[in-house]
Amino acid sequence: MDTVAEIETSGSRQRGAGAGGRILQNLRRFFSAGGTIAVLVVVQSLRLASAEPVALSEPPNVGDAKFAAVAYYKSGAYERDLAAMASRVGARLAERAPQVSRAALVLDIDDTVLSNWEVIMADDFGRVFEGPCRSLPNGPCGWVAWDLRARTPAIPQMLAVFKQARSLGVAVFFISGRDERQRAATIKNLRAVGFAGYRGLYLEANGSRYASAADFKTPQRERIEKDGYTIIANVGDQPSDLAGGHAEMTFLLPNPFYRIP
Repeated sequence: MDTVAEIETSGSRQRGAGAGGRILQNLRRFFSAGGTIAVLVVVQSLRLASAEPVALSEPPNVGDAKFAAVAYYKSGAYERDLAAMASRVGARLAERAPQVSRAALVLDIDDTVLSNWEVIMADDFGRVFEGPCRSLPNGPCGWVAWDLRARTPAIPQMLAVFKQARSLGVAVFFISGRDERQRAATIKNLRAVGFAGYRGLYLEANGSRYASAADFKTPQRERIEKDGYTIIANVGDQPSDLAGGHAEMTFLLPNPFYRIP
């Protein structure tokens, strides 16, 4: 308003109340209207800013989680985390194995000792069990067909742990959610990538259904103990691999790519 007053004063000195006066009246109306609009905009913005937040139950975005998982894998952070956990398992074996007459190490298979990254990417993080696997590296690719190829690569950090256990005289047992129709391919795959000389391989019966993987895996560890072994370490990539006890110590490997209850 000081600007309007200054223009009006200057104009009235130069032009009087004629045409110049009308111009000044129009300017006054323009600035006055503009100021009102600006005040309204500011007030409305303050109202929006001070509005109560709406409580939403929306979970984290699945697309964002996939982007984060890919970045985690490709950045090398996944490999570093695997190495850190494998080192802890190795230290446990070295410390405890000499103290136990029949020490045992229990390992899961998928994404514990064998890497499914290729099929995970082919299926865009889906878990499709049935169906063919003909278009790699593109999908879709059924996980059972993927396993039956018997060409899943080893996770090097865990292969080193396996070899360390064997050198220490620790009996190694695999307990997997794979079923019996995959036994021959699983044995072939494990042997081909270096996992030879293990003591036992426990797989689910064909057509079996469990609410949790722990419902199958826990009784298998109990069975190993009844055979006279002390399970000094149980290693898996899912919490359900480790739940249920019957192991002195458990180790959870990183796996943000899927969840098995």
